[in-house]
Amino acid sequence: MHGTTEDRTLLPEHRAEIAELCAFLDRTPQAAEPALLRGPDGSTRSLPSEVYEALVAVVRALSEGKAVTVAPVNTTLTTQEAADLLGISRPTFVKILDEGGVPFSRPGRHRRVLLADGLAYKEQRRSQRKRGLDELVRLTEDAGLYDN
Repeated sequence: MHGTTEDRTLLPEHRAEIAELCAFLDRTPQAAEPALLRGPDGSTRSLPSEVYEALVAVVRALSEGKAVTVAPVNTTLTTQEAADLLGISRPTFVKILDEGGVPFSRPGRHRRVLLADGLAYKEQRRSQRKRGLDELVRLTEDAGLYDN
């Protein structure tokens, strides 16, 4: 997955097209019928709902100027790629690996992490932060710090 975790921006001439597509998708209600994909030759195929939802997510991310990477979850990452995915330094990520926070393999001298494991760890961290913030709000409410 080398080079896929770097930030990329859309070229200015594509921004308007992506914004129009995003606006179209936002206006379009979720239909009972499957979405259709039309090929350059005019042939059409219906899209499974999972594929349609993935395309909508990609368009929304691109419309916000975010980079998008599509990769199989069994993709292996270097420690630097995994650290970039998590938004942390490589030494910090290596420490997490050494503490058993994320499974890894060592096919040679270097550690490798499955993309699925990196994403699972990212979701686990997000959930822990949310629980911590919810608890902080509860404590401040119980202490009456929101009362005037």
